[in-house]
Amino acid sequence: MDRWRGRVALVTGASVGIGAAVAKSLVQHGMKVVGCARNVEQIEELSSECLRRGFSGTLSPYKCDLSVEDDMLSMFSWIKVQHQGVDVCINNAGLALPEPLLSGKTSAWRTMMDVNVIALSVCTREAYQSMKERNIDDGHIININSICGHRVINHADTHFYTASKYAVTALTEGLRQELREAKTHIRATCISPGFVETEFAYRLFSENPEIAISNYESIKCLQAVDIANAVVYVLSAPPHVQIGDIKITPVEQSM
Repeated sequence: MDRWRGRVALVTGASVGIGAAVAKSLVQHGMKVVGCARNVEQIEELSSECLRRGFSGTLSPYKCDLSVEDDMLSMFSWIKVQHQGVDVCINNAGLALPEPLLSGKTSAWRTMMDVNVIALSVCTREAYQSMKERNIDDGHIININSICGHRVINHADTHFYTASKYAVTALTEGLRQELREAKTHIRATCISPGFVETEFAYRLFSENPEIAISNYESIKCLQAVDIANAVVYVLSAPPHVQIGDIKITPVEQSM
């Protein structure tokens, strides 16, 4: 990770869970991290913690609604002014709403697509353009996907979310192909976790929290730091090594 010291990483959805763990880890490794979310209070607290612990990097909170394109464009403009641009983009933000295909609300489907697919694509585009205009040829774009991006679980509440994550799988491969055609050495990686013990399931099953509790207690789940370690592994690979896809699941997870 030494070559990333002092360079700039954007982490979306950095207020809690995987995003917060990734942001903290990159700061530990000396990167200048911009962490964005709609609620930045928790990122501000994490930034203060990083300072207290003497980490060599920095964490700058940025308030951004990833369902609003103008917010994202303003964020990249701010990063350009403050840090010249982005060298690493971690597309972590995502959400799942319990809206089945046969009875779900169209508005909820649109919200999932806006955050899980459109926002990821806008941040990818803007990060690439930031790298290109500064002649950055060794940048990295990492999409935090889901095991649901590779298999359909028999649970109606997750089917539309699963479709959005299959899109992330396709978008990451498409991105790799476009980067090769552009004759750049910028890399693209997809990390797909299984059950991770975060607030994710509690949000998904907010009306039936016992489902989330049952899921997390049924097996020894992954922790957010496990995914952060995978991000560090990907970034630590030599510049000529392309790590395309990583699937990470608990040993005990069966679906």
